[in-house]
Amino acid sequence: MRLLDRYLLRELLIPLGYCLCGFMIFWISSDLFVGLGDFQKRGMVARDIAEYYLVMTPGFLVVVLPIALLLAMLYALTNHARHNEITAIRAAGVSLWRLSLPYLGVGLLASLALLAINELWAPQSEEVADAIKERHLPPAMRAAGSPEVRNLCFNNARDGRNWGPISVYNPVTGEMIKPKVIWTRPDGSLWLEAERAVPLSKGWRFYGVREYREDPQSNSLLVPSLRTNVLTMHEFTETTDEIDSEIRISASLSLKAARKADVPLVELLNYLRLHPDPSRSDGSWLYTKLHGRLAAPWTCLVVVLIALPFGAASGRRNVFVGVAASILLCFGYFVLQQVGLALGTSGRLAPWVAAWFPNLSFSLTGLWLTTRIR
Repeated sequence: MRLLDRYLLRELLIPLGYCLCGFMIFWISSDLFVGLGDFQKRGMVARDIAEYYLVMTPGFLVVVLPIALLLAMLYALTNHARHNEITAIRAAGVSLWRLSLPYLGVGLLASLALLAINELWAPQSEEVADAIKERHLPPAMRAAGSPEVRNLCFNNARDGRNWGPISVYNPVTGEMIKPKVIWTRPDGSLWLEAERAVPLSKGWRFYGVREYREDPQSNSLLVPSLRTNVLTMHEFTETTDEIDSEIRISASLSLKAARKADVPLVELLNYLRLHPDPSRSDGSWLYTKLHGRLAAPWTCLVVVLIALPFGAASGRRNVFVGVAASILLCFGYFVLQQVGLALGTSGRLAPWVAAWFPNLSFSLTGLWLTTRIR
């Protein structure tokens, strides 16, 4: 790594670290000020509170990392321009694009880190944090959190199987009580009822089975075809992860939650594999969520592209100009993102346009403005 690259990285990473620490301290202190009384009522000690905020940190980083990077970029570049360092570097034969390579590298690494955080840790952070808050409560005071799901209906449109209603489904073990399955096939539908079902590594095993078949060539009633204590169906490829995704996505679809990109990619892809042809309204909502989830982490790279022309312009400016510019840029990007996602989920805009338009517009604007810097 060249000496210049090390210098530019150091001048960026130091304010980035200060920004992240400052945001973290402000967030924790303000949240403690509001919730300390509730923590004490729940019997939480210092170790529990520290663990609680450690678990909640991934969700906080998803929101604050792009803002901190933008603030640090504008501060560092404005400081360089204020001391005419950028002018001197360019006079030495280093182009602005070559100068920006360390910043683009940081933006790319931050985007990849944000993607991993958003998919691996942030989705479970609230559930784990709630469990920590209820750790010392007596069982009678804990929130009703039975893992069992009752009267579950699960539709696998891909393979033509409709599960349910299932009296009881346990997401932890995957066990089903009184499951019913209707399998629509070219040679006639298969109706299966059982007392219990458990998942296998491949397929499902049913206990206390009654099987009925329907002849597609006639309108006759269902004909009993099998009655057995144990029946293994390797043809049933549904997994517990897909069923869990169905439960969460169906709940989100019914609520039309305000948060537009809060469902992990794995769950969205599982649902779309089982429902390849959703309705128009559901499809708009699902695909906007999918593209929004993919587009969100690349905000860090967009931040670098838009900060370059605003911070690298020559002139002796106050470093607080970067702070003001970052606030305006964040506000504009947030408004554009929320408007786009709202139009996408309502079906007024193509999902990929709704999710990626803020990134594309800010990136192209940044590139265009950078080419105009003299």
